Amino acid sequence: MSTGPNAFAGKVAIVTGAASGIGAQTARRLAEAGAHVVVADRNEAGAKEVAAEFGGAAIALDVTDAAAVERAVADIERRFGRLDLAVNNAGVGSARKPMADTTLEEWRQIVGTNLDAVFYCMKYEIAAMKRAGGGAIVNVASMMGIKGYPGASAYVAAKHGVVGLTRSAAIDHAADGIRINSVGPGFVDTPMVMRGRGDQDRVAIGRMHPLGRMAVPDDIAQMILFLLSDSAAFVTGTFHLVDGGFTA
Repeated sequence: MSTGPNAFAGKVAIVTGAASGIGAQTARRLAEAGAHVVVADRNEAGAKEVAAEFGGAAIALDVTDAAAVERAVADIERRFGRLDLAVNNAGVGSARKPMADTTLEEWRQIVGTNLDAVFYCMKYEIAAMKRAGGGAIVNVASMMGIKGYPGASAYVAAKHGVVGLTRSAAIDHAADGIRINSVGPGFVDTPMVMRGRGDQDRVAIGRMHPLGRMAVPDDIAQMILFLLSDSAAFVTGTFHLVDGGFTA
């Protein structure tokens, strides 16, 4: 697999939702492989902390603001001259409740962050990549992008949408030299998933996966790097589960 120390040398990458969890680990791995990485998150302090680990750039970004996304991509092009790689990872979870009890505000927040924002990001990333002569994008969906889950209707709908958006965008822009894929993590040991939970919950959730544990962020980051790399040069429009067998 061509994801070694120089696999992304000279490439410019943006990772959203990269102040912690999957995004932060993906940013670290990209930097290790030689990319110039822009760590983007609405938590600017967290983004700066991650970027400082490898000398990367950090920007405050609310991905639900289309104009802010457009400005961020333009700023990257001005600073680095191009954009080659993008990982659209920013997302939010949801409170467990039946669909009919989901408020309109909750629906708008969950779908707005988990689906609309992926469209905004890809719209401007793709335009920049076309100017650069090509690129690769990975959207972080979820195993819930292909299955239902009780009490999570808005989240499930949004992640199904990400998978479909990825497939269609990949077809639309294959001729532009841009590959677009998505990944479907199972339950990952991150602050978003484990907020309010303890070690007993970690063990119990881990047992729901045939491999007997929750994922760690690096499990997902490694798949993302593969899909961004030249080793996946003939891979586009796909959805890759990284769920420890949960959906099997």
